[in-house]
Amino acid sequence: MIDLRSDTVTKPSHAMREAMAHAEVGDDVYGEDPSVNRLQEVGAALVGKQAALFVPSGTAGNQLCLRAQTEPGHEVIVEGHSHIVRYEQGAASALAGVQLHWVHGAQGLMTAEQVEAAVRPKDPYSIQSALICIENTHNAGGGTVYPLSTIQAIRAVAIAHELPMHLDGARLFNAVVASGVSAAEYASHFTTVTFCLSKGLGAPAGSLIATDDRLLLERLRRFRRMYGGAMRQAGILAAAGLYALEHNIPRLAEDHANARRLAARLQQIPDISIAPGAVATNILFFDVHSQKLSLPEFVAALKREGVLLNAVGSRTCRAVTHLDVSAEAIEQAADAIACVLDRSRPPHIDSVPAPS
Repeated sequence: MIDLRSDTVTKPSHAMREAMAHAEVGDDVYGEDPSVNRLQEVGAALVGKQAALFVPSGTAGNQLCLRAQTEPGHEVIVEGHSHIVRYEQGAASALAGVQLHWVHGAQGLMTAEQVEAAVRPKDPYSIQSALICIENTHNAGGGTVYPLSTIQAIRAVAIAHELPMHLDGARLFNAVVASGVSAAEYASHFTTVTFCLSKGLGAPAGSLIATDDRLLLERLRRFRRMYGGAMRQAGILAAAGLYALEHNIPRLAEDHANARRLAARLQQIPDISIAPGAVATNILFFDVHSQKLSLPEFVAALKREGVLLNAVGSRTCRAVTHLDVSAEAIEQAADAIACVLDRSRPPHIDSVPAPS
């Protein structure tokens, strides 16, 4: 099966499993798991921060950062199609008691002018802005990468209004590989940074929160306990994360190349529309225009051909490349898509001249 639903579907490699099997462990709630401590040190150094905290998921990381940097009744500025808005089950309001101020960016990317316009006035009547969140790469935007200059401009707005910034860097290293900007340079503009070990990097679970603020880190640690995210002998998972950070970042370029390869093939299929040059990293969206197949029928037919995709709209599919999908598999997936759509077309009937 060629699974293009997400880069979270990867299986740990043999070498990663070996690292997990031999991981030295302890009780992380007591701070005594050496593998977790090592992962936190390595992760913090990669993004140029003083310290990091291991958490079970990217959602946990984002929500802990919102909770630790706001108070109930505050407002958080965030792009309207971001993961925090769409895919975290309303946790910002349910757990942190904050309101989200949606800004509608182009392909998920906000401008400094949009953020400036979203900051609330400091008067007795308005809800107070407390935090600015950026997602890089932007999942729903199609794996888009924030230009560093845009982040710098938004940071200038944040400084002017004395607001902290949080980076949802679930796929931060995809942005790094695509742009050539270092993770530390991206992270330097944010008070808190999260990045996933299970998206693209091949680990089975886990994310890291990084910050320079030691007092904030302790606040995050306490909220992690409150949210049920404190783990005990978590070194088994941390070993997988360490392996991922040490071995799987440069190879993200292969995923980006495979996404472009798939896009190029899809552009040649008559019933597919995809924006030329829209593939920034490892995520691509395309529309299906079959006369006979609904989108669920198209996805089901593809599954029978051994290809898994996600439908994300009435006509739109999402495909995500990752380390378990080779270039050869991409060609096979494209062939399967073309075959399914070819079978769904009405038969071509040559015109016959009318009798004289």
